[in-house]
Amino acid sequence: MSQAFFARHAGKLVLGIPILWIILFMLVPYGVLLTYSFWLKKYPLFVPAFQFGNYWTLLSDPQYIKVLLRTLKIAALVSAASLLLAYPFAYYLVFRLKNTTMRLILFMAVIAPLWISYLLRAYVWKTILGTEGILNSFLMSIGMIDEPSGIFLYNQFAMVLTLTYIFIPFMVMPIYTALEKIPPSFSEASADLGMSDFQTFLKVTLPLSMPGVVAGFTMTFCLSFGDFIAPFLVGGPDGQMVANVMASQFGSALNWPLGSALAVVMLIIVLSIISLSDWFEQSGKVEL
Repeated sequence: MSQAFFARHAGKLVLGIPILWIILFMLVPYGVLLTYSFWLKKYPLFVPAFQFGNYWTLLSDPQYIKVLLRTLKIAALVSAASLLLAYPFAYYLVFRLKNTTMRLILFMAVIAPLWISYLLRAYVWKTILGTEGILNSFLMSIGMIDEPSGIFLYNQFAMVLTLTYIFIPFMVMPIYTALEKIPPSFSEASADLGMSDFQTFLKVTLPLSMPGVVAGFTMTFCLSFGDFIAPFLVGGPDGQMVANVMASQFGSALNWPLGSALAVVMLIIVLSIISLSDWFEQSGKVEL
């Protein structure tokens, strides 16, 4: 009887465990976070309430608006830089590099950093850009500067550079996959019709690879938008992002309601970006 029972309910049992996991460790925390966002901060703790004062603070205080706009700008710059670097690289691997062994080696060279600690990868750039780092040492050795310069570190340029290095694999992988799916016969047919390589790229390759571009841009943007390690290590005072402010609200400020409201706003923005990406795909504008 037990075997028959398990046979009839095997599907439910298999799905029940991940569904229970999602409920306990995703939906419940989100519900707690949403509840806290309506509470009031009263020193030294906070009290239950239902009001929108925390959200109004985020929307009316220029300080929080400035941080939010800065975060959106940095995430957009990281995504754009990753796209400009990843697309030519993936295109070269798929269409120009005929040696399959070398193609695999170069592709793995981009993916391999994902196996290394995120914190270590971010700290490496702090070492490179620092006053005693490799970049300053190189510039001094060739005579471009006389003494170490601090202009390379603790600014938004350092943040964009570091985040681009960290998240570029998430741009390369979907673009590479999308380009690989394009049948070679499409390019051959385009050449037979008298199109140049550039025309073939604009009218055939680029439109058909847009699902990978959209997926890579979405992942890179969302990951950059929620990052707080790189701003802490290489951003400096003017490089604080939304995640850093949120962490400080839960930490030193002990203002959990405001931190929860900020987390909800971040979640809404990320979900909106993902929904927009899904809309592009569903509408057929980037459909293969």
